[in-house]
Formats: sequence, C-alpha cells, structure tokens
Amino acid sequence: MQRIDSHQHFWNYDPVAHAWINDDMEIIRQDFLPHDLEPILHEYGFSGCVSVQADQTETENHFLLEQAINNSFIKGIVGWVDFKAENVEERLDYYKQFDKMKGFRHILQGEADRAYMLNDDFKRGIGKLKQFGYTYDILIFTDQIAYANEFAAAFPDQPFVIDHLAKPKIKDHDIDQWAKDIRAIAQNQNVSCKLSGMVTEADWQNWKYEDFTPYMDVVFEAFGADRVMYGSDWPVCRVAATYGEMLAIPEAYVAKLSTDEQHKFWGGNAVKFYNL
Repeated sequence: MQRIDSHQHFWNYDPVAHAWINDDMEIIRQDFLPHDLEPILHEYGFSGCVSVQADQTETENHFLLEQAINNSFIKGIVGWVDFKAENVEERLDYYKQFDKMKGFRHILQGEADRAYMLNDDFKRGIGKLKQFGYTYDILIFTDQIAYANEFAAAFPDQPFVIDHLAKPKIKDHDIDQWAKDIRAIAQNQNVSCKLSGMVTEADWQNWKYEDFTPYMDVVFEAFGADRVMYGSDWPVCRVAATYGEMLAIPEAYVAKLSTDEQHKFWGGNAVKFYNL
C-alpha cells in the first residue's frame, strides 16, 4: 500500500506574505522545508506527499516546483494562477512542461465576495482546466458550501476536491447545517473530500478524539470510501497537534474500514485523483 499525504505546505516564512499566521500560531512562524517533513513522513510510513500553495503568486509555483524537482517524495504540486486573467489558458499550458504540477487552487475562503467562485470571469478560467488534465482544490469556509455546490455542478467533468472538510466549526460542535450542505455537494460525483485540517478547527488546547467522529461519519457517509483522502495540513496542524497526534485521529477511525477502503483512503484515492 502506498501512503500519500495529500495536503501539506512548504514556505520560507515572511511576516508580510504570511500575515495570516497570527500571534496564536507562533509555533509555525518559521521556515518549513522538505528536509523538515521527509523524516516525519518516513517515520509514519508515507512514501510521498502533495504540496499545496499558500501564497497566491506564480513565484510560489516555481518555489514548490523547485522543491519537488529536488525531492522525489514530493509527488505533486497544487499551484495558483489568476483564473480571471485573459491569458489564463496560456499560463495553464505553460505549466504542462512540469510533470509534478497536478492542479490549482484559489483561496476562496479569504474573498470578501463569498460567491467569488460563481463570478463569470473566474468560471471561464476554471473551464480551461479540463483540457490540460488539471485538478482543482476547493478551499472554503462553511458559509460557501452552497455556492461551491453550484460551482462544482457547472463543471461535471472537472475533478474537484474539498480541502479540510470545508472547515466545519468543530470547536463549537456546530454540525447540522454543515452536514446538510456537505451531503448536498457530495451528490456531485466529480467532487472528492480531504480528511484534513480538522485539529485546527477544534479547540487547539483541549480537543479529544470524540470531537471529530461525527464529522468523519458525515464525510464517509456522503462521499463514500472512493472519494475521501488523507491530508495532514502540515505544518499548519502544528498549532493544535504534532503530526503523530493528528494522524492518530483518522487512523483510529478508518481501522473499521475494509483493507481495500483503507488503501484508497491512505493513498489510492490521492494517486488516482492527482494522477501521481
């Protein structure tokens, strides 16, 4: 079984570029590079990872591609382009020369316009992804799931994956509306979900395993074992847990799944989705 961490980040810490890292997150106010992650992945039996953009610049793409070219355990990159740009097709074509560029994302959760993904110019750019074989990571908060549902339905042949379960308010045990919206978007067979980023949505100091179970129940029930993949969200997860502590949550949960379903969750689904 190939174990793949489908969601992690690298950065050279910059207080301006990474202004989202506030005082409460001081533990991640530093550089995080491949030599920091590789021994952790090795310790827990992972053969590779997918590295996801944190800055919305094409400079970030080249930074990540450089890491991937020099570190074979980085199996794929999720980058960024300006989907509203007139030359978006040209930019997507440019990245086809890099085998490890697998897909793209936009930080939709940070947009003042909560329905940003339904903007005609943005959708025009998204409509170009399929011809190049790229995936798209949907990064949203819970208030945007309904918009994302309409968005995903507009591109039925485009592979989408929801990052971090759309960030449910686990700390507040707020689940009902999120569950309803997740079940709705999961009706789109082109949408998968990453079981990632949960600890950062919980009470950082006082979370316990039971806090996450209802959310994992909903995700597996809605998407099925073929459309859920493991992601650590390292190093962001460090604000609430070590890699091992965070990993123990899905490990305990998926132990009840069949061997085949576990293989899919830990790597098979990511390999298939990102064409690793």
